[in-house]
Amino acid sequence: MNASEVYLELETDLRRFARSIARHEQEADDLIQQAVMKSLAHEDLLKGLPVYKQRAWFFRVMKNQLVDDRRKEQRLTGWEEDYDQFKLDQRFTHIEVTELLSNLSQEYRDIVFKRYWIGLSSQEIGQQLHLPAATVRYKLSQALKQLKKKLEEA
Repeated sequence: MNASEVYLELETDLRRFARSIARHEQEADDLIQQAVMKSLAHEDLLKGLPVYKQRAWFFRVMKNQLVDDRRKEQRLTGWEEDYDQFKLDQRFTHIEVTELLSNLSQEYRDIVFKRYWIGLSSQEIGQQLHLPAATVRYKLSQALKQLKKKLEEA
């Protein structure tokens, strides 16, 4: 039996399990898709196993993927919260803030604007700018360093 046949046989159980551990249906569907992709890559592992072991393998893969996703999310969220401590003091007017931001390159201004005025995450900014989220966070940190330096000079 190949991986796609195993999936078809276990689909109901996999959906039930994924929905029980995920926050919402989309996350459950993502877990199932990732598990099926992994099963296609490691098809030889599932051959010859009884159905209950195949089901357990899929459950374990989905649970491990969920744990990995949550850890990654927590790590990224924690990093962004560190930089969210940077707030422009209310003593600055809108014009002064605009002037301060004009010292940054267009790319840095865009990233700072999207992060602090629109409230987008580094992941969302990266999707818009076609950059990895890590690159967006790096560029944001560089922009904040430049702003901090300008504020200290003033």
